[in-house]
Amino acid sequence: MCTSFISNETARNINFACQPTAVEPTGSTRTWPDPRQCNPSPHVGDVRVNKVHGGSTARRSLIAVTAAGALAITAGCGGGGLEPIADSPYADYTGQLSASGASFPDAFYQVAIEEFARWAPDLVIDYNSTGSGTGKQEFSGGLTAFAGTDSLVGEGDNLDASDFYYLPTVAAPIAVSFNLPGIDQVQLRQETLADIFQGDITTWDDPAIAADNPELDLPDTPITIVHRADGSGTTGNYTRFLHEAADNWRLGAGDAIEWPTRAQGGDRNTGVAQLVEHSEGAIGYIDYADTRHLNLPTAAIENAEGNFVAPSLEGATAALAGATVEDDLSYNPLNAAGADAYPITSPTYLLVRPDYSHNPEQGKNTHTFLTWLLTEGQDLAAEEHYAALPESLRELALQQLDRVEW
Repeated sequence: MCTSFISNETARNINFACQPTAVEPTGSTRTWPDPRQCNPSPHVGDVRVNKVHGGSTARRSLIAVTAAGALAITAGCGGGGLEPIADSPYADYTGQLSASGASFPDAFYQVAIEEFARWAPDLVIDYNSTGSGTGKQEFSGGLTAFAGTDSLVGEGDNLDASDFYYLPTVAAPIAVSFNLPGIDQVQLRQETLADIFQGDITTWDDPAIAADNPELDLPDTPITIVHRADGSGTTGNYTRFLHEAADNWRLGAGDAIEWPTRAQGGDRNTGVAQLVEHSEGAIGYIDYADTRHLNLPTAAIENAEGNFVAPSLEGATAALAGATVEDDLSYNPLNAAGADAYPITSPTYLLVRPDYSHNPEQGKNTHTFLTWLLTEGQDLAAEEHYAALPESLRELALQQLDRVEW
């Protein structure tokens, strides 16, 4: 265990030196407690600060406040400093699981990993928020046990269909956030949004934006487009929405596209959020969780029914209800039918290997943690501003997971 003391002013930007120690996997027996038979996990603490580690932002629990006003944060290697679950059926689990990928679901994964550490204090799990593109590359290279991605596997990802299964985990809105002092809400038609992000609309008082917002006195502030600089599933889903929904969109769809030359790029969702937060006139697409944590204003976007809908968990859940699930468990909730559906709702997946016989302990631990994530772990989603999977899709994901061998 390591404890770091920091001031209240720096509590939201912490670098911990403590690193977990890997344990060599042993054993190959496929008999272990089933997380679906465990009692629901107690609630993780309400008060959290942010930890910056390995490019990801992890929400960690506040442990204590000293008399001098400094925060004492326990970054326990494995247990995270939280009270272990008494008589946990996973108390004897050991080893290390390394994963990387999408930054979009990072807040949920970090909290879930923290909570699961109470059940298995000696099973160290690390998820590095690298972006979907890098996550798929590291998974294909055998560097990680599983990978996070918001986009589907493509030709350039060095993965065959037989190399992985998709496991849906949660969903959430991709929010369109902006920085206009004195204005907290705008609404944008799909064609207007497309023209903004392809550079055809350059100021906030453009007639198209004004027509969408007749009650607003819009400034002539220049628009700064902010996009992901790294290969990103968030970009893939956002541009896919524009490509499918707006007839005037010309820039195509993909995890990386050619943006207008004056646009600015930020690394991961947090980088985009920071650029929008500090740049007057900026507009960018960001995971909903980061907009909530930073209190960024968001736009209401026209949906398939012609209604302007602001990003919310209710809107994401409505979009999931209108999505069709494919045989491989991929699904598309973008611009889904439904009066209340938020139109830019993104799925997110974990990629797992069909066969871990090269490392049975890794396979067993992966199956156990992800089964917990799809059951008790779903209760943590809403707190971090993600929509839990519908029961029917969750059951399909568990069935997919049970196909994994080791």
